[in-house]
Amino acid sequence: MTAHTPAPHHHPDPAVLVDYAAGSLREPLALAVATHLWFCRACRDTVANAEAVGGALLAALPAAGDGDIGLAEVLALLDEPAAVAVAPRAPVAADIPGPLRHYVQGALPALPWRTTTKSLATVDLTTDVPGYRVRLLRIAAGAAMPRHTHRGTEVTVVLKGGYSDELGRFAPGDVAATDPAVAHQPMADADQDCYCLAVTDAPVRLVGWLGLLLNPFVRF
Repeated sequence: MTAHTPAPHHHPDPAVLVDYAAGSLREPLALAVATHLWFCRACRDTVANAEAVGGALLAALPAAGDGDIGLAEVLALLDEPAAVAVAPRAPVAADIPGPLRHYVQGALPALPWRTTTKSLATVDLTTDVPGYRVRLLRIAAGAAMPRHTHRGTEVTVVLKGGYSDELGRFAPGDVAATDPAVAHQPMADADQDCYCLAVTDAPVRLVGWLGLLLNPFVRF
């Protein structure tokens, strides 16, 4: 996150941040959370608090021994000040947030984009976790993706530009988590292309009469 980038407004669920701090998220989901953290100081502080609380709980376990601590108690402890200092982040270089640089080489516009629809292009990223698809998306300025829902879950993090849909407006660093209950049609801001990281565990499903015709042939 640069000094001129507004703080994100859409964040991961606090329980997801606790899982990230504990190291229990699968690589694709951890990558999405880490990318959001690159932009979001507030969530970096939450993760630092969770790591501090987790360390304190582990240290106290031999002495406690008379009961379990639940997620509600852990989340309550996150309101306590952390003893861990959060290091400042370096400015984003070449449009690629730090956590993605292991997966992507070069600036966003120069990547090997594959056209999926008139408004959408994608780049697949490689992870070692089966069952997930990790991609970069580019939605053309002022254009909309096909209206769709999800056969599973999708976590999207905006990298550059922005888009709006039925869930609101999403700008750099914002996170959208969707599932089969959500049908939406993201539309990129008019002034520039929108670039996103998207992590899915199942293909999306186009909706509407045109979607019924295209679903057997389109996979994105």
